[in-house]
Amino acid sequence: MKTKLLTSLLAGIVAAAPAFAELTFSSLSYRTGPYAANGIPLADGYADYMTLLNERDGGIGGVKTRVIECETGYNTEKGVECYEATKGEGVLVYEPYSTGMTYQLIPKTAADGIALHTGGYGRTSAKNGEVFRNVFNYPANYWDGASGAINHLLDINGGNIQGKKVALVYHNSAYGKEPIRTLEVLAEKHGYELSLLPVDHPGQEQKSQWLQIRRDRPDYVLMWGWGVMNQVAIQEAVNIRFPMENFIGVWWSGSENDVVPAGPKANGYKSLTFHGVGNEFPVLDEIKKYVVDAGKAAGAGDQVGTVLYNRGMYMAMLHSEAARTAQKMTGNSDVSQGDMIKAMEAFEMTEAKMV
Repeated sequence: MKTKLLTSLLAGIVAAAPAFAELTFSSLSYRTGPYAANGIPLADGYADYMTLLNERDGGIGGVKTRVIECETGYNTEKGVECYEATKGEGVLVYEPYSTGMTYQLIPKTAADGIALHTGGYGRTSAKNGEVFRNVFNYPANYWDGASGAINHLLDINGGNIQGKKVALVYHNSAYGKEPIRTLEVLAEKHGYELSLLPVDHPGQEQKSQWLQIRRDRPDYVLMWGWGVMNQVAIQEAVNIRFPMENFIGVWWSGSENDVVPAGPKANGYKSLTFHGVGNEFPVLDEIKKYVVDAGKAAGAGDQVGTVLYNRGMYMAMLHSEAARTAQKMTGNSDVSQGDMIKAMEAFEMTEAKMV
């Protein structure tokens, strides 16, 4: 797999077109900036899985994959610049890992006829395929996360959370605000009292929010956080002795980076997820054999098996299987951007494919 790291537009697309057909994917990475600790394993997992397909299988349907990595620093403007600099390379699908970038790229990818995948983030209403024909947010979105968290509370309370107090600590951004309306509707339905506690970027200062939690004594705290905000929130919960078993984060608040700083005191904290965690999967053994040990890893190889590495790998698997579906649908090994959109519409993930 050829990986280009575009650190600026000047370092952009100057290479000649490849002599042989390739299936081109994009990685709008953030190995630098305030969220680098999370961005690095995401980018590594994505790139390493694509490399695995090349080294183990000879690509997808006999066509090698290429990942164009463009560094955004988790900056929306840079993300848009990366998109503009790479879209002419035949990128089949974009995965920005940023709700802010997603909102900016939705109209651009729609106009350009390119698939946009925002797995587990982005604009939740993009699930409506009749309106957003090229945007896909499977396997889960923030409304799913909000309802999943409330369903868990119902499960552990015998189906009744009438009168319970639920606080939402959220990143004060488009991302963090996504679950609010769903939680408000569910509060009307189930009779719980919802309080909203925004945390400004990057989230290092949360004293006032947790003092309010200490004063209001909610039964449960939900968190829509990212980066340092998560570990600060967990530490603040420890400081006020909030029962960790009643503290639940969304899937972007559930990596090793979030809980390790608090040590054993974080025990009991939970987060939602939509993919497997841990390193006891055969595919990770194959990545170690064909990619890491072969010196072809995108990073140092130390992130393999971590939550966010697995998530990046999972997204790469979805994209590669969609490309494989496009090949089967068209009967051609090469895949166009339009083919990819149709394949992502028709794509089904089965247990057999996962195995």
